[in-house]
Amino acid sequence: MNLALVLLELATPTPEPGVDQIVEAPGWIGFAATAFVVLASLLLILDMNRRIRRSRYREEVRNQIEAEQARATKSKPSGKKGEAPRS
Repeated sequence: MNLALVLLELATPTPEPGVDQIVEAPGWIGFAATAFVVLASLLLILDMNRRIRRSRYREEVRNQIEAEQARATKSKPSGKKGEAPRS
């Protein structure tokens, strides 16, 4: 049991006194990197929303055109007497 405690103490590093906190801070480079990631993510999200909205509008227009074409074919007479219009 004593050997385990000694090995544990040897494996655990002790902090050195006088470590400068300014050297360990990321500074303006870290801020710039974080700002770049945030800005890139924001632009990607906006682009994704624009593309999804555009595809949704295209689908709505496609459905409207299909509905108009279906109504146009239903309202046209078939040309032959005695036959019901095709559906």
